[in-house]
Amino acid sequence: MNTQVNNPQQYGLTLRVVESGRRHEQCHSNSVIIAEIGREITFVPDALDTYNYDGWKPIHHDLLVVSAAVEYADRRAARRVNRWARDFDITVPVVEVARWQQPEVQASLRSALRHLTGDEWHFSFVPWQGESILGARQRSLPFGTERSFVIAYSDGLDSRCVSKLSRNGRDAVCVRVTKHRHALKEGDEPFDQIPFRVDVPSSRESSVRSRGFKFAAVTAIAAQLTGLTRIVVPESGQGALGPVLLPLHNVYADYRNHPTYFRKMERFIEALLDHQVRYDQPRLWNTKGETIAAFRLATNRAVGELFETRSCWQQRWNAKMDGKLRQCGLCAACLLRRMSMHAAGIDEPKGTYVIADLAVPSFQNALPGRKKVRLSRSMAEYGSVGARHLQRLADLPDTDLKVHAFEIARATGQPQDDVLEKLRSMLLRHAKEWRAFVAAQGEQSFLRSWTKGGRNGRSE
Repeated sequence: MNTQVNNPQQYGLTLRVVESGRRHEQCHSNSVIIAEIGREITFVPDALDTYNYDGWKPIHHDLLVVSAAVEYADRRAARRVNRWARDFDITVPVVEVARWQQPEVQASLRSALRHLTGDEWHFSFVPWQGESILGARQRSLPFGTERSFVIAYSDGLDSRCVSKLSRNGRDAVCVRVTKHRHALKEGDEPFDQIPFRVDVPSSRESSVRSRGFKFAAVTAIAAQLTGLTRIVVPESGQGALGPVLLPLHNVYADYRNHPTYFRKMERFIEALLDHQVRYDQPRLWNTKGETIAAFRLATNRAVGELFETRSCWQQRWNAKMDGKLRQCGLCAACLLRRMSMHAAGIDEPKGTYVIADLAVPSFQNALPGRKKVRLSRSMAEYGSVGARHLQRLADLPDTDLKVHAFEIARATGQPQDDVLEKLRSMLLRHAKEWRAFVAAQGEQSFLRSWTKGGRNGRSE
């Protein structure tokens, strides 16, 4: 499954992370990129304060710095059209130098990142010389011992639903994995924001697979601070497994929510923090539509809470209408959201999507007035690729599932036959939901014209 390219002429980046005010001490070679803390990497005092609780250790400080360095490098070095893999050489100042230099820590860190991003990562660690980025003030966490798991909490549907499935959210320690502070909702505190920002000049890489490392690292810190071992990954089956079952052409499979990546991350966290965690995926064998339906059944909450969530990959001007950032309605994430809401029997408010009407016979007919939105030529391509991905996931034959079942079985410790049956069943239910959604658009729908019909496991 690993499509890593091994080539002696690999390209990448040599990065030196330096403490604030120490840029002048580094060699200014054109081949070396300098990222200074306080400039290219910024730690947000208010956000850091939400992590400043009893149990905070220098190693947590270090892990945040390393996570920021990984994100900076990932975004700074563009991938080439004909070659995915890059080669990174990164030097990072850390407080616990001896711990980071341990062979098991180094090996597990490189293994996790290689599997996640498809790149080669090399690290050197040097002593941190200045004051810690976090003050010495610590206080008790604002809740007792009733919480049972940590969850990465975003603006997405899955995290909103899954965090509330257990005792209506009272079991969850929610770690908000966004870079912006939001108005606090029940269960958001204390970890309400990623505590650092990375400023990359003319960011060259859009895939940013390293987000999976950042989220896993921050939730592991929260788990140790709260004395918990279970970290819930909320992604449902299509989102967790689909990017590996059907990677895009010439693109390394996306393992950000795959069990094989989390096993590697667990080994790294235990080696570094001396704390065992388990990244648990309770909705791995459920469709997103089933997760939404379970939320409604378990919580009896108003579905309006789900309308506040965002699934769309588009963050640019082509997803704006009437001056407001909306969801495009056509990318793979939007189509998965729309079919899942449909499967759960939920009608979203008018104005949720830029491309709202999928029933019209032509994509051009679905576009809103030109005065309301600047149109991107790539929107139709995004939509057709998204539709084909969901269709191909529904059409995936059993013969293509066995190697994936073997890989997942090894990572989860479940019998391979059981995994194969669960995988097949989840895809059949996905196919049913997808067919029903496409059919609901009508015979003349342009969305229907982008698909060929059929379902996973169909008889010929």
